[in-house]
Amino acid sequence: MKAMRYHEPGGPDVLRYEEIPDPEPGPVDVVVDVVATALNRLDVVQRNGWFAMPGFTLPHIAGMDVAGVVSEVGDEVDGVAVGDRVVVDPSLAGVDDRSKLGGRGDLYGELGIIGGTVDGGYAERCLVPASHVYAVPHAMSLETAATFPTCWLTAVHALFDVGGLAAGETVMIHAAGSGVSVAAIQLAVNAGATVLATAGTDEKCEQAKELGAAHVLNNRTGDVAGWARELTEGAGVNMVFDHVGTALFGPSLFALGIGGRLVNCGNSSGDEAVIPSLGYVFHSGIKILGSDPYRPEEFAPAWDTFCANSFNAAIDSLFDLPNAAEAQEKMLTSNFFGKILLKP
Repeated sequence: MKAMRYHEPGGPDVLRYEEIPDPEPGPVDVVVDVVATALNRLDVVQRNGWFAMPGFTLPHIAGMDVAGVVSEVGDEVDGVAVGDRVVVDPSLAGVDDRSKLGGRGDLYGELGIIGGTVDGGYAERCLVPASHVYAVPHAMSLETAATFPTCWLTAVHALFDVGGLAAGETVMIHAAGSGVSVAAIQLAVNAGATVLATAGTDEKCEQAKELGAAHVLNNRTGDVAGWARELTEGAGVNMVFDHVGTALFGPSLFALGIGGRLVNCGNSSGDEAVIPSLGYVFHSGIKILGSDPYRPEEFAPAWDTFCANSFNAAIDSLFDLPNAAEAQEKMLTSNFFGKILLKP
């Protein structure tokens, strides 16, 4: 099969479109013929050598978000058949030891991730535990399905399992044009919350309104905390959903009201953050919550919710697999809204 992989860290030039052996399933595995895979920032971070997940090895095939058609099944697979249209749960937590990808389920250590630590979707075929594929409705395109796994599970886990977002609450969501925030905005609105969305351009702010955000602000030019206070008549928001980190950490804290929760699931603007006032944090009962990896049992109900609602997948652009370097460079510019897809 053809795959886009790299043998050493570096710029886009290290990506090689090359012929490699087809994956072969273990007893409880399947092989998925990839129809689409979505890009994530980790693809570029690991390629450049800026950071690597525990258990990462070279050569590597990126691509955590995979949708396609099952082409082979292991001898002991039950409930999945050749020809099934599926989306893949990339987390290898809860995988049967009989799988070729078993033994990588440490949530707080060496958690295996398809496309993160083992070969993923930048290829014509992908090896997957049979327990980690989910049927895609015939009315849904496989391209839409490929936007789901990483972003939507990250958002579901952070908003509800970690943050406890409830109907009637207000939540501020930063970086509205990113895939995870596109998911978070729609999930929060669907749950009955009021969304205040921020983004780095006026155009992305308008697109966030189309997703259901009640209020939007350009966070490059606006006063984030003051805006939140004004809209809530001084009370502050109940939650901030943050994966930006350094750049907006202080304003996010001051945007929170009494007992507010800052839920962090990323650090795209930097890994260090300053708490501008410990007094405000303890006096107001502010909670700073880290959103850890989602659990295997969260995937199916989140997928059911996605399938049952007319959510906007927000596909920005599609690239052919040989043009993966161009797709990754586009992602680094942040000049996109939603997800960038690759198609073999």
